[in-house]
Amino acid sequence: MQWLWAIIVGFVLGLIARAILPGKQHQPLWLTTLFGILGALLGNAVAGWIGVEDTRGIDWTRHLLQLAGAVLIVGLGDMAYVALRGGRRGTA
Repeated sequence: MQWLWAIIVGFVLGLIARAILPGKQHQPLWLTTLFGILGALLGNAVAGWIGVEDTRGIDWTRHLLQLAGAVLIVGLGDMAYVALRGGRRGTA
């Protein structure tokens, strides 16, 4: 059941990250979800490194780190996706 939550959280984080990033992102929705999952994992790792992975109540710091990780990975992932696809689509 944890894999289902990972997909849901990755989907939500990926969509929020796409909304935060300026401009249009070109990766498909499944790749945005995968980038969101990777961002959540990165945020959890950073939270563990700084010692805030488990706090009382809602882990706001961990959630913000997950979102920051998702923004970073969605941004970098979009650049890699566009580069692998041969440049920006729809431009002359």
